[in-house]
Amino acid sequence: MIYLKLFFSFLQIGLLSFGGGYAAIPLVEKQVIEVHQWMTMEEFTDIITIDELTPGPIAINAATFVGTKIAGPAGAIVSTLGCVLPSCIICLLLAKLYYKYRSLPLINGALSCLRSMVVALIASTAITLMMTAFLGHTNFSFSFSDLDFISIALFCIGFFILRKININPLLVMLGSGIIGLCIYPFL
Repeated sequence: MIYLKLFFSFLQIGLLSFGGGYAAIPLVEKQVIEVHQWMTMEEFTDIITIDELTPGPIAINAATFVGTKIAGPAGAIVSTLGCVLPSCIICLLLAKLYYKYRSLPLINGALSCLRSMVVALIASTAITLMMTAFLGHTNFSFSFSDLDFISIALFCIGFFILRKININPLLVMLGSGIIGLCIYPFL
């Protein structure tokens, strides 16, 4: 029964996650945390962090990690297959239709609207992840004492480095992880 739940949960995610991995994160969050309560927000944030460190699409990595946590290697396979299957079918159909009708204004208008929706999904995910990193929760009410100033400082430094200095993002993440390993055990 758990395999069917995993498959259909990630099938929904794969079917509805327009815009790629970052746009899929809110859908994964809803299924994993709210609908099935398979993990906490902190565990989910850790999985997203690990997803960023591993190669491959975020949604597929998340499906694999969640499937492994819930039902072991077989759960990973079932979850990943559920996440990938809709994309494969939809991409094949859309590629055929796009190349046939790509010059129609209606198609261009639909793609413009979808781009806006994708930006909203990515922004929603970014806000949720920032609140979890900076506050430890996703409630909009917080006090000054809830703020994790080390996380905020690492974010600002990392953002500056990524924007102003041409350094590989993996090195920035590795550096942040090392700093976290050095600082957080003593707090």
